[in-house]
Amino acid sequence: MNFWKNIKKPLFVLAPMANVTDVAFRRIIAKYGKPDVMWTEFVSADGLISPGREVLLRDLDYVNEERPIIAQLFTGHRDKMLEAGKLVKKLEFDGLDINMGCPDRSVEKQGGGAAMIKDKKNTLAVLESARAGAIDLPVSIKTRIGYSKNQIEEWIGFLLEQKLPALTIHLRTRKEMSDVPAHWELMAEIVKMRDRISPETLIIGNGDVTSLEDAKNKIKETGCDGVMIGRGIFGNPWFFSGKIVSPEERLNVLVEHTKLFEKLLGDVKNFAIMKKHFKAYVSGWDGAKELRIKLMETTNSQEVDEIIKMYLSK
Repeated sequence: MNFWKNIKKPLFVLAPMANVTDVAFRRIIAKYGKPDVMWTEFVSADGLISPGREVLLRDLDYVNEERPIIAQLFTGHRDKMLEAGKLVKKLEFDGLDINMGCPDRSVEKQGGGAAMIKDKKNTLAVLESARAGAIDLPVSIKTRIGYSKNQIEEWIGFLLEQKLPALTIHLRTRKEMSDVPAHWELMAEIVKMRDRISPETLIIGNGDVTSLEDAKNKIKETGCDGVMIGRGIFGNPWFFSGKIVSPEERLNVLVEHTKLFEKLLGDVKNFAIMKKHFKAYVSGWDGAKELRIKLMETTNSQEVDEIIKMYLSK
């Protein structure tokens, strides 16, 4: 069941981003430039086993074209993770990933996300519960290099001791958020630690990757097994294919993406969430700004379609 053991390297994978890598965007990405591994947007394990879980379950929708696909969950409660792990297994995901790096205060208040960096005892408890709930699915972790400072030795070393199939590291501390450049200069040291402590663990770096070529260079320079792309995928479903597309093709896929969002998520998510993609899709050519302003005033996919058809017919 551990797909990580046979996966081809180097790896280029999709980051879990709330209200970005939802089911609609993942389907578009799978169609136009599929990565080696896909993650869902991160989901509350507590919410998944609550009475109101039906809406959250939509975040875990996927199709076979997205495989291998990993469900990413967060929680600070071992009992919740146990039950949520069982659900991930039941939904036939290829793996479960625990978020131990999110800096959102509401997530940290629950003991999840980056708060886990400060609590090794609870980290172990939640990890053990995830493994018990998901049974034979591989359980990986995504985290940061530390909370308020570089804690590679004590934190990353501790996680490597857990013999994870894969460990994704956002190369900033929680305190740094995304306000400073990612510390890719530390990755070679992390890889050496991995080789010493847990040679089987795949190391995936994350932070400030702007292109596929940039990702390849970072792997070559640091020796890590792969790179996770987050913000670089915005408005660019072709990222993993390396394809350069025309403004017309970009706009046509924006319409496709918008219609898919409305079809799959329109009853549970505000259309404003889809609009977050508009700036990334519509930029880089003369007249893009004016078109984008018009699109930001839309309230549904039909209006987006009409505006773009009119724009392309000129």
